[in-house]
Amino acid sequence: MKRTAILDFPARHDADGGRVASSPCDRPTCRRLFCATLRSVPLLLLSAWLALLPAQDASAMPEFARRYNLSCAACHSAFPRLNKFGEVFIANNMRLPNWMETAAQLGDDRLALPDHVPLAIRAQAYVQARQGKAIDPVSGARQSAPTDFQSPYLLKLLSSAPLSKDITYYFYAIMAEKGGNGEVVVEDAWFRHADILGSGIGMMLGQFSLSDSMFPREIRLPFQDYMVYRMAGITYDRGVLFDRDVGPFGIDLGFTNGNGITDNFKINGAGYSRPDRMFDNDSSKTTFAHIDTDIGPVAVGVFGAVGKQHGAAGPAGMDTSQRNTDKRIVGLDASGDTGADIHWYAQYLWNSWDGFLDADPTRNYRWSGGFAGVDWIPNDRWAFSALYNRASAGDLARTNTIYEGIDINSLSLTASYYFMRNVKGIIELNVDFKNKTQPTGPYFTGHLSRENYILFGFDTAF
Repeated sequence: MKRTAILDFPARHDADGGRVASSPCDRPTCRRLFCATLRSVPLLLLSAWLALLPAQDASAMPEFARRYNLSCAACHSAFPRLNKFGEVFIANNMRLPNWMETAAQLGDDRLALPDHVPLAIRAQAYVQARQGKAIDPVSGARQSAPTDFQSPYLLKLLSSAPLSKDITYYFYAIMAEKGGNGEVVVEDAWFRHADILGSGIGMMLGQFSLSDSMFPREIRLPFQDYMVYRMAGITYDRGVLFDRDVGPFGIDLGFTNGNGITDNFKINGAGYSRPDRMFDNDSSKTTFAHIDTDIGPVAVGVFGAVGKQHGAAGPAGMDTSQRNTDKRIVGLDASGDTGADIHWYAQYLWNSWDGFLDADPTRNYRWSGGFAGVDWIPNDRWAFSALYNRASAGDLARTNTIYEGIDINSLSLTASYYFMRNVKGIIELNVDFKNKTQPTGPYFTGHLSRENYILFGFDTAF
């Protein structure tokens, strides 16, 4: 994940061509893509292209579009998918060279307040017909809804702005996610310094997703997720991430607490009602790294992570063990383009969970999985996607725990129609290739119901 490309083009561009919109470029990540080539002549050509695009009223655009008076199509090939200019924009700490001109003019050159509250909203609403059921692993009690109105599916409030020459902040908070009315969940929330001590090393501090070094889930076109990232536990965590370009390679190195984004513990050892909290309660940290480069027209990367996680205990492995167990991940990823309209990507992870199950703490468990996808964006009205998820529970199969459910073999086909740059209708069909299984023991675990579904809905950002 590289963020050091140089934007060297005229400070202002008005735009309304291209294909679609988004929230403030949902996720701050960029592969190494253009650090070597987007510097002089290509950037001037890109600037000329942007300058020729007709203008659009900025009041109808998400936050970055409003700030720089650009169409969302400048950064997005199909909302929320980034185009190459959008990737370079994020690589440059989510700003254009004229960012200071967008700040409030207060007569103080050491103050760069945004000239408006930098907020954007993303909203989703769906209706779904499905075969999947909710099954209690202990009692086997079943609940099902063959048709389901999932509206609102989420309401997301996003904010980002440059704060100084090198520092940018970004966060979003999700309200009522997946029916959780009354809940607000903060996922991405970080500060990033683009050039620590003039070293060329960028540093991000806060909450972020480890998997964003590879393929950011927030900017995918399908409704279906990149399932192996969720199963491997490399989504949101609290920590620090360093990044730098070294020759043709982009290098990420990060350290996280390893316990997600919800834990906090009272510090009361010194006395009563102390104000601070611990976000972690042990000395172990997760260390991860990603290295990427281009081999011809293909971007390839290698990922590795080592750390600890609590084991699984109790009925069907649903409880958290008090034991810390070793965890290792190795991954390979690749992506590329076929022509101007077809974009493909693929990921595979190998996972080792040592002594993970309390039922047999002497055993080491290995499993693997990945995904592959393609997006076809033929014009500014339509986008079509296919996403294949495949994983094997490996040594966790037949353990009669919920981790048998790592097994997945499904294909998701998605069509998106863009009413406007930032408003799309979506239809998605998910085909489950796995047959239903019977429990392997007293608990109701495994692939007990198929997960075929068809989904319709709306997705917008403004």
